Amino acid sequence: MTPISPADAPHYIWGTGCDGWRLCDLPNLSVIEERMPPGSAETRHVHDRAHQVFRVLSGTLTMLGPAGPVRIAEGQALSVPPDVPHQARNDGSEDARFLVISAPSTRHDRREAP
Repeated sequence: MTPISPADAPHYIWGTGCDGWRLCDLPNLSVIEERMPPGSAETRHVHDRAHQVFRVLSGTLTMLGPAGPVRIAEGQALSVPPDVPHQARNDGSEDARFLVISAPSTRHDRREAP
């Protein structure tokens, strides 16, 4: 067992200026810390198998789901079951930092939502 932080985790860039750090990358569990600058958004998508939990560390995150937008404040979490179309976006004025916990991993389990 070894502690890990974004400083030494595998890093990737996605979308327009968004960052991700893979804190845990196993077939049955993924934990990613992400940073989204103000005004950024991901593509609306769905996972067939993965259940996800989004836990906001700082800033705010807006999740667009079937019932409309849901605001997730610092310290709050939102659970997104499989087969639920969703899209994260940062409508705030500061970076949003959050954890994305997925079981199983979302690798090869993502498709664009209609």
